[in-house]
Amino acid sequence: MQYYVDGFNPGDPDVKAPAPGREQPHNGVVPETVDVLIAGCGPAGLCLAAQLAGFPQISTMIVEPKHGPMEKGQADGVNVRSMEMFQAFGFADKVKREAYWVNQTTFWKPDPSNTDHITRVGIAQDVADDQSEMPHTIVNQARIHQLFLDVMKKSPTRLEPRYGLRVVDFEIETRTEDYPVTVTLERVNKDGSAGDRLTVRANYVVGCDGARSNVRRAIGGKLHGDAAHQAWGVMDILANSDFPDLRRKCLIQSAKEGNVLIIPREGGYLFRMYVELDKLNPDERVSNRNLTSDHIIAAANRIMQPYSIDVKEVVWWSVYEIGHRLTDKFDDVPEGDTATRMPRVFTAGDACHTHSPKAGQGMNVSMGDTFNLGWKLAHVLTGRSDASLLHSYSAERLEEAKRLVETDHEWARIMSAPPGESELDGTDMPRFQQQFIENLEFTGGLAVKYDPSRIIGQPTHQQLAMGQIIGKRFHSAPALRLSDAKPLQLGHVAEADSRWRLYAFAGQSDVGARGDAIEQLCDWLKNDPVSPVQRYTRKDEDIDALIDLRAVFQQDFKSLNYEDMPSLLRPAKGRYGLQDFEKVFCVDHKLGDDIYNMRRIDRTSGCLIIVRPDQYVAHVLPLKAFDDLTAFFDGIFEPQDGA
Repeated sequence: MQYYVDGFNPGDPDVKAPAPGREQPHNGVVPETVDVLIAGCGPAGLCLAAQLAGFPQISTMIVEPKHGPMEKGQADGVNVRSMEMFQAFGFADKVKREAYWVNQTTFWKPDPSNTDHITRVGIAQDVADDQSEMPHTIVNQARIHQLFLDVMKKSPTRLEPRYGLRVVDFEIETRTEDYPVTVTLERVNKDGSAGDRLTVRANYVVGCDGARSNVRRAIGGKLHGDAAHQAWGVMDILANSDFPDLRRKCLIQSAKEGNVLIIPREGGYLFRMYVELDKLNPDERVSNRNLTSDHIIAAANRIMQPYSIDVKEVVWWSVYEIGHRLTDKFDDVPEGDTATRMPRVFTAGDACHTHSPKAGQGMNVSMGDTFNLGWKLAHVLTGRSDASLLHSYSAERLEEAKRLVETDHEWARIMSAPPGESELDGTDMPRFQQQFIENLEFTGGLAVKYDPSRIIGQPTHQQLAMGQIIGKRFHSAPALRLSDAKPLQLGHVAEADSRWRLYAFAGQSDVGARGDAIEQLCDWLKNDPVSPVQRYTRKDEDIDALIDLRAVFQQDFKSLNYEDMPSLLRPAKGRYGLQDFEKVFCVDHKLGDDIYNMRRIDRTSGCLIIVRPDQYVAHVLPLKAFDDLTAFFDGIFEPQDGA
């Protein structure tokens, strides 16, 4: 963590200096215009707001019909990809400290000697070896919300939600450039009744307002899909039980009574149960059954025989019907009009995809949506990129949502099928255990792979870094910081600040000396007028304000001299011109393996890995591919006045 670059300030270093003119009023008055209006304070909305809050030049407003933040219930699973994202926001360590870590999953089936009883038939590792440096964690969704709210409150804009307001409709004036979206807001009284209406004009609107999204409806979007006509109950409880795996994630399948999923929760005592209930008729809604928490508890005890659960407190409960639905578009641009019309309205999270909660993907994919969108909005609104960049949001995230719904549909089918009714039952392990193991990359959030585009390069030089796949997330690994020999994860240098990262991996004999490939790259980036650093960094900015170069060497820190490194790796920053000591890394030989081997980096020639602001690998290039590097960034950025 770096701070004091512009002078010493005591206190919490996470609290940024307030930006003038961005104070949040608390008198109920809404502004006439905003750059971005976010509808909904769920995970998607707050993840987006936390990113945009870091930009004083962007005015952001986030509204929520409820009259305060969430307190309990709903999602709780945080996969490893989301934990990597939380690291960029600065609160992954808090989640790791507070959360339950899912290390193993156990599988239970009917006991062949007495099919009315269940018995453990398998145990699986929940996160594969070297899948991520982060754990799979379980923590209340409300806590995740609060951590995002803390980031917003400590940001330069001191952004806070405006509770008791909802988006009901809007109109888009396609011929207007500035604030073309006129949004109708409605005050929501504490009893849920509608209050007065008011309008605000926005440059962009993002609907994170759930499955019944008014934003989606207003752009003509519909959720398409099906329902399984199966009722499930979910409850967070404090209970005593003789069941031996209460503090491990469990998939339990009975012979006749249905299935249970147990997920231990944070704090050491609380746990969640998903319990299969009644089959529904095709024309029936789950609300017609008048199911209660007592029904859920009774069903759980029937399924888990010979074990029983004595519930002491029901913290939260709900019943739901499994549904798998997807909207046909994530923005307001009609099909076929992308060449002539730029998007102004977007949907994210449950507003555009819904599925069963048991795969633990809902909150994670929702945050992934807006982590993808946030930096793109920031680039456009700060003049870095033209508005056509925003087309990539729907193009990238719609494909990911399709994969989510398809995989979740298959998982829900297997979980709900009684023993003996699945084609996987003929294998040596239970079908749900086999499916679980096969889907570890997906459930970890690591299966996302974006297709080549203006922001994802072609795999022409993929062989230079076979463990950093173009289009997939940058896979961190241990390294040593040269200036102080501090061991750390290389990927943790990236913050949620909309900057691009260049990771230059040196070849075998390269030590950063004059004439070495790393030195030539640094000299070109710093001094050549066609380099993206020269062309797109503004004169009043630090040299790494947009493109942040880091170098990794194969030698250990005793064999390298920091003072001999190229000046671009020792830049002067801030109003005092203080030297940045955190740009150069080397391998950590004490680990027995190093980042080159772990991520299959070509040791002979090295390579340059371009990583997007959302931590996805955009390109892999040779260290001297200057023309390719120029062409790639020329396709993303706009020329800057004063650059």
